[in-house]
Amino acid sequence: MLDNLLDLIKQHAGAAIIDNPAIANQHNDAAIAEAGSSIMDGLKKMIASGNTQDVVNLFNHQGGDIANTPAVQQISGGFIESLMTKFGLGQGAASGIASSLIPTVLQSLVHKTNDPNDNSFNIQSIVGSLVGGGAQQPAVAGGGALNIQNILSQFTGAGGATSGGGGGILDTIKGLMGK
Repeated sequence: MLDNLLDLIKQHAGAAIIDNPAIANQHNDAAIAEAGSSIMDGLKKMIASGNTQDVVNLFNHQGGDIANTPAVQQISGGFIESLMTKFGLGQGAASGIASSLIPTVLQSLVHKTNDPNDNSFNIQSIVGSLVGGGAQQPAVAGGGALNIQNILSQFTGAGGATSGGGGGILDTIKGLMGK
């Protein structure tokens, strides 16, 4: 999944990273890798901190400006910090790179994930990567199990997200976190 994400970032990195004099050419690959890490880490942090609905909303996003979604803003913020810390960029340069790259990459990721004719990304592998593996029922703290199919149903709109009127994905993630 990460390799596909890095390829997607490379497709969109032209003006933001490759042709940008703020990033030295020898650091282009590292900056692209940092964008990939920022996207994956940002999504993982959102799930871990209970902002799962922001992730669901991102992948269910249709039309409109994806840059203004909470998920994209949070991921962009993390990427800006990384660019400033790891590449010595100023706030303005880092913000410019993040604002031109992250929304474009995430819009493309969402489109590819939702396109039944494009198998380069699928929501099951993405969710598996975000919650720590692709198994159907990985063990979690407290002896319970996280049913990835329940999480996937929140993304795909399929039934069976809960059994008993709970809050769906948020309750599932809270259960995972032991709360």
